[in-house]
Amino acid sequence: MATRKVTLSLDAASWSYAEQAAARAGMSPSAWISRAARREAVRTGCNPVPDPAEFAISDEAELAAAEKAMRAQG
Repeated sequence: MATRKVTLSLDAASWSYAEQAAARAGMSPSAWISRAARREAVRTGCNPVPDPAEFAISDEAELAAAEKAMRAQG
């Protein structure tokens, strides 16, 4: 999975909780926060933002299929 560097501001207690929980899970605080954010987003009904490149690939495939269907019709 691709990663992106970001800057976050957390209150001291939140950072302490994250460090402790990450250590217990055997992972970095960054990885733990990423997993926690993903879990909370999914729990509240958010979906990932689609990758524009995936849309382009599916659009190209759709276009090719449409052209093939039109050629077959004559």
